[in-house]
Amino acid sequence: MSVYSSILATVVFALTLVAAKATIGAGIEFVEQTQARLLEYPTQFTQNIMPKMIHSHNDYWRDVPLLTALSFGVASVEADVSLYNGTLYVGHENAALTPDRTLDSLYIQPLLKILARQNPQNAFTVNSTSPNGVFDTASGVPLQLLIDVKTDGVEALPFILEAFQPLREAGYLTTFANGTLTTSAITVVGTGNSPLEQVKALSPRDYFFDAPLTQLTDPSLNTTWDPTLSPLASTDYGTAVGWNGIGTISNEQKANITRFVGEAHALGITARFWDTPAWPVHARENIWKALLEGGADWLNADDLAAASSF
Repeated sequence: MSVYSSILATVVFALTLVAAKATIGAGIEFVEQTQARLLEYPTQFTQNIMPKMIHSHNDYWRDVPLLTALSFGVASVEADVSLYNGTLYVGHENAALTPDRTLDSLYIQPLLKILARQNPQNAFTVNSTSPNGVFDTASGVPLQLLIDVKTDGVEALPFILEAFQPLREAGYLTTFANGTLTTSAITVVGTGNSPLEQVKALSPRDYFFDAPLTQLTDPSLNTTWDPTLSPLASTDYGTAVGWNGIGTISNEQKANITRFVGEAHALGITARFWDTPAWPVHARENIWKALLEGGADWLNADDLAAASSF
């Protein structure tokens, strides 16, 4: 008799003894109380959570950074980083920085712990060729981590690259090397003051660049945009589109969305519009709908609960 058959027989017997509770709910309760080990498995940290193309804007503002976003299935998170005396602190402005809130403590170490759970070392995984990501339901979906550099980017970049060394050593970083882009559990994208020329020079490259969505065809930038440099392109929604979500979006505003998104998609790059209005709520949702209908890949969100249920 299989283990499952044995459990089923036990449940049926128990329900026979307690006929008043002969329901599926009672069966579930019985198994939970008596067979708990059979309900556990190594990668269930994000059990039943479906990844969604949502970007957690200023993720460090959450009550619990990173974990709150993951609980909603958010597949992209953002950390604002400032370099002071060799340490990378996380916060929106200087007044918000504290000695304890660093890139390492809020993101690197938690990710290492999560990914260690999602990638158990045992007889079943000995022949695995690529690591699982953070999402149990879709282990091949990478988490996008945006590093918004607030201080001098050229000075900060070596410290940022060093900070990711533990994830690099574990093979958890998406990497472009020897002409091949290998997707892994975490895709790190630099934005803000991240220095384009220095990022372009990285070889191998596991720190990518957030491309300017409205300038992908601008020859003055002297840059060939593609996913090996920029898996993501972003722009300020107000400047690129400008509709406030009230009334009817104009044909010109619609065309701007589809044009910029189309240019990104033609290069194999995903598109994001940041600083979308958050209020009134109905206006925010009208804008989200227009962006998704126009092909935008990422919803830039502060209210993760609303975005995840949109």
